[in-house]
Amino acid sequence: MSVEVGSKLRGKVTRITNFGAFVQLPDGATGLVHISEVANKYVKDINEHLAVGDEVDVKVLNVEDNGKIGLSIKKANERFEKQEEKKRTENFETQMSKFLKDSEEKMSTLKKHTESRRGGGGAKRG
Repeated sequence: MSVEVGSKLRGKVTRITNFGAFVQLPDGATGLVHISEVANKYVKDINEHLAVGDEVDVKVLNVEDNGKIGLSIKKANERFEKQEEKKRTENFETQMSKFLKDSEEKMSTLKKHTESRRGGGGAKRG
């Protein structure tokens, strides 16, 4: 079984460092879960979240040419992914709403400016 970016696997924590945890994957390869990918909140001490021997679900973030595998525990969590999707959707909707409001204001200003130049109160011809 090859390790592919985006796949979710179950692995075992084999070593913990101050910057992350090494996790052995089912195919025997080892990947690193960086401390920023352990939990959905700030992690000061990784030992408060993980211990050697823990079985964890991980998502493969990247596989480098030299064989290094980047993993995430927090992104393997479905609830986290749903929250991220909701943020992306809300962010898009907020941006679109702001764009439409700004666009309407600009069009209104342009329309007023254009109308005042066309027919606004110059000398009448007769």
